[in-house]
Amino acid sequence: MASKFVGSMFQQLKSKEFRTYLCSTHFWGPVANWGIPIAAIADIKKDPSIISGKMTSALCVYSLLFMRFAWKVQPRNLLLFACHFTNECAQITQGCRLLKHEYLN
Repeated sequence: MASKFVGSMFQQLKSKEFRTYLCSTHFWGPVANWGIPIAAIADIKKDPSIISGKMTSALCVYSLLFMRFAWKVQPRNLLLFACHFTNECAQITQGCRLLKHEYLN
């Protein structure tokens, strides 16, 4: 059972469709975009005084727009959607940290 599954996975990896996907912007665009949410997540432990409210707001709007784009484009780009969903969550977290630092302390 497991060997059939592994065999079918390798067949899909070797397929022309998968190679075409790897060479498309539907794959490399989101891969390049993952740097933004990774940086935001890494900054969660840093001092909130370095957070830029304007940049955090801009990145929230940017990610919302591109989540919608990734959902509406055909075929749907779920990798891009996941990237911007993660970034939206990270930026909201940073925004909450900024508000807490500026107004609640």
